Amino acid sequence: MKILYAVQGTGNGHITRAIEIIPYLQKKGEVDILVSGIQSDIELPFKVKYKFNGLSFIFGKQGGVDIWKTYWKMNSMRLLKEIKSLPIKKYDLIISDFEPVSCWAALKAKKPCIGLSNQAATLHPLAPKPKKSDLIGKLVLEKYAPTTYNYGYHFKSLDKNIYTPIIRKEVRNIKPTNDGHYTVYLPSYDDDRILKHLSKFKDVKWEVFSKHNKKKIKQKNITILPINKDLFLKSMASAEGILCNAGFGTTSEALFLKKKLLVIPMKKQYEQHCNVAMLKTMGVPVMKRLNSEHLDKITDWLKSKKIVHVNYPDQTKEIIDRIVANHGGTEIIDTHHESSHYNMFQ
Repeated sequence: MKILYAVQGTGNGHITRAIEIIPYLQKKGEVDILVSGIQSDIELPFKVKYKFNGLSFIFGKQGGVDIWKTYWKMNSMRLLKEIKSLPIKKYDLIISDFEPVSCWAALKAKKPCIGLSNQAATLHPLAPKPKKSDLIGKLVLEKYAPTTYNYGYHFKSLDKNIYTPIIRKEVRNIKPTNDGHYTVYLPSYDDDRILKHLSKFKDVKWEVFSKHNKKKIKQKNITILPINKDLFLKSMASAEGILCNAGFGTTSEALFLKKKLLVIPMKKQYEQHCNVAMLKTMGVPVMKRLNSEHLDKITDWLKSKKIVHVNYPDQTKEIIDRIVANHGGTEIIDTHHESSHYNMFQ
């Protein structure tokens, strides 16, 4: 069986999940890997057959996506060429982790594409949604990478097709400690803003991992470090608490490691606001944005001893076994009825 596994390269969570998933796929057949996007700091330790620009969201420095940079990086003609160049028809099974080139190529070729992502789970009817509606954000989440059938992961299992998070082996195998510092990962904010606000907590040791800096900087009680997955894991595992955006990967690992967690959702990122809606039901504190007006949230969090306890068993093999059993054959979809097929939870 020929399998195409396509991964979104915007953000590190998709890549770390792929590292766990790919070995199980390789036991099922011949696997070709596709990565699109330009914002990940982690490289896959596997041969990548297709590298595309795809549709990347560019992180800004004011707490959200940089709309202008995202727009200028977007090239619709290049995207169409990438979609047309992908020999999608030769694959028996196409699995996409919120990766658009594979999804649109499959749609064009009338082949089923299996969604396997956190994004799929946030759209599930049983998943909590933000109180404030975001029709455009919801539309982007639904149409960015259209799939035929969906399997996903969320902070809590919702039904037979929504699993708990895939936690990488390095995290599962590490022994958590508490050295008293706090680990920070806020890629949508620049270092100056982070320094400005966190420096007000003079008795707290902060280890800030920066997407905007390539060298180590120490200012009094704050250390700024470039992104390095091994150093980041070491910092998280030995931290008292973790302050981060509301993406899926870091938050899941923080919960698994039984760390105090405070999240700040990125602006104009509907997926992160969906994540927040779920995290709130679990008792995880949320800060609206990193500014002087909301610093009392950090004060309360630092004083709190509350840990949210979760149970995240390793279900990766089970997920892949199920997808291959259900979708491992060849199938042609009827695009005249695509609205009833796409974004279904089988």
